[in-house]
Amino acid sequence: MNEVMKRERVLGAGLLLALFFLAALAFAPAVASAQGGPLEQSPNAHPKPFGNGWECDRGYQEVDELCVAMEIPANAFLDSRGNGWECDRGHGMSEGACVAVDVPQDAQLDSSGHGWECARGYQRVGESCVQVQIPQNASLNYFANGWECNRGYWQLNDVCGAIEVPATAFLDSSGNRWECDRGYQKIDQSCVSILVPKHAYLDYSGDGWQCERGFRQEGQICVPFVIPVEGHLAYSGNDWECNHGFRKGSQSCVAVAVPPNGYLTYSGRDWECDRNYEKRGDSCVFLEVPENAHVSYSGHDWECDPNHRLHRGACLASDK
Repeated sequence: MNEVMKRERVLGAGLLLALFFLAALAFAPAVASAQGGPLEQSPNAHPKPFGNGWECDRGYQEVDELCVAMEIPANAFLDSRGNGWECDRGHGMSEGACVAVDVPQDAQLDSSGHGWECARGYQRVGESCVQVQIPQNASLNYFANGWECNRGYWQLNDVCGAIEVPATAFLDSSGNRWECDRGYQKIDQSCVSILVPKHAYLDYSGDGWQCERGFRQEGQICVPFVIPVEGHLAYSGNDWECNHGFRKGSQSCVAVAVPPNGYLTYSGRDWECDRNYEKRGDSCVFLEVPENAHVSYSGHDWECDPNHRLHRGACLASDK
């Protein structure tokens, strides 16, 4: 008997769902009609695929709340959206029509297909293409609409003159300038040898010098560092720093005085108080925590407990 009742309940639920679906289908046209708008009456319109409302079919456009067939001129085609037109390749728009592009001699259609550009080795002058006149020791540029001097030459007005590369120099990557060899520096139009003093070496650029590790520059020479007691050469090699537990003075390393209940910081050049102590001048004082308060995360201050507020140095219960 229980099994029969379960089947009847399932059948009843299915019947209710079917009736609800049929009612929704019957109600949908009424909603669409209410939200369709004037275009619903046009024979060349359709409901929008997304959202509510209607829109004109492909090849039609809305005019006075109707969908009217588009007038596409000769040598044109319907665009990808279907509500406009574009000129065929080889034609350009002029006063609402598509007119053939007048391509002059030694020219070709450009990438758009609606204009023209000069062929390689020609440049545009007005509405025609004139051949590029390439001087001696030059060649067409990257765009092939002009010229540029060959490697080892530089432009002077309309000619290319040879670049005079001095001794101990070479042409740079551009080919239009020169640079001095490593160990030489440019002075006027020549390369002069760099005088590297004792305890120095050529720098990365090759046109200057810097002192060796443990020496510093004074004018045109390198002098050694005077490292004080409890000091050592810095990692950079061009300065000195104090050992752990000492701080840098003018020309010496002074010991860091750590008070009771204090400790050296990670750098070793200063000190901090232990937890539950606060720094006061040169000493660490025990932190007095009032009632209904606790030591803060830093360990050197206190804050009121939850549900309490600070008032004149005390923590009072908050009003609920």
